[in-house]
Amino acid sequence: MKKTIKDYDLNGKKVMIRCDFNVPITNGKIDDDNRIRMSLKTINYAIDNNAKVILLSHLGKIKEESDKEKNSLEIVSVRLSELINRKVIFSHDTKSEELTRLVNNLKEKDVLLIENTRYEDLDGKKESSCDMGLAKYWASLGDIFINDAYGTCHRAHASNVGIARLLPNGIGFLVEEEITKIDSVLKENTHPFIIIMGGKKVSDKIPIIKNLINKCDLLLIGGAMAFTFLKAKGYNVGNSIVDVDNISFCKEMLEKYPNKILLPIDIINENNDNIKIENIKDDIGYDIGKETIKLYCDKIKDAKRIIVNGPMGMFENENYENGTRKIYECISENNIKTIIGGGDSASSVKKLGFDGKFYHISTGGGATLEYLSGEILPGISVIEDEEESLH
Repeated sequence: MKKTIKDYDLNGKKVMIRCDFNVPITNGKIDDDNRIRMSLKTINYAIDNNAKVILLSHLGKIKEESDKEKNSLEIVSVRLSELINRKVIFSHDTKSEELTRLVNNLKEKDVLLIENTRYEDLDGKKESSCDMGLAKYWASLGDIFINDAYGTCHRAHASNVGIARLLPNGIGFLVEEEITKIDSVLKENTHPFIIIMGGKKVSDKIPIIKNLINKCDLLLIGGAMAFTFLKAKGYNVGNSIVDVDNISFCKEMLEKYPNKILLPIDIINENNDNIKIENIKDDIGYDIGKETIKLYCDKIKDAKRIIVNGPMGMFENENYENGTRKIYECISENNIKTIIGGGDSASSVKKLGFDGKFYHISTGGGATLEYLSGEILPGISVIEDEEESLH
């Protein structure tokens, strides 16, 4: 296990916490503050333990000077102040004598939020390329570094990997919960173990399929990616989305694991008609059909653990949300230990009213994809292991 914030005496220390405040903003207002809320446990722990708290985060992408204004973290500092019931000091600079002065003037329990780390990308992508000169400056501001931005753990940036290389470090409560819960489902030796996979592109899921196909008992496929598998099996899929470049991969998987991979047997088309797979003509499939829901739920109800990565259909439209909804109902009614991958999976859970119904809903899209693929996440691997603290 990695060192955590709990392994350090924070009293009087300048504790740098990398958060994920990459919240959606429309017309100068935060649409959803969930990512800010997810960091509160770690931030409040540091405050309660008399730390001088310095927060880092990115927001959006900064490719040109005009991107800065709409992606300023100042709005986040205002919302965070409300959530922790204390003023959050905001630095308009990412690197300056003024920022250094603000840090040096911090008192115990003070909280300082530094402006969007990706502002530094305008100067030769220093943040995104993990420029160690930039990391060295940021590290000079703190005594301890805590990574609590799970959503960026698959990226090696100056504000996570760079600083961690230079300071005593650990993970926060959010990152700890993510890796602990995902690991518990991946490594638990209970069966049937089912993977439910949806979404558009097969290419995004290839690493997960390769990593988990031998470990799971069944792989249930829905979403637009199902049509690439159906095409590989010789079906006419009409005008449905097909990932042409990966038909051969799908064919290989179907030949190698014929008894493990389940595909839809009917679909909902653009006119909301329920059509059997063999009757598809010029249709576009937008959701799994009633017989597929029944087939999948018959398998799901006996599962001991499940990983969901991607919705069964275009859940954003209520005409095509039924497949995803019914699968979630089946899982929650049978109380199966389930991880919901981040990204669209997490969005569908929220939209369809299943918050709090599963063992864990991951906050990371790309990070969870890579973790489930068996990849080492640089933002986590750089953190010291617990046993190292014994030396």
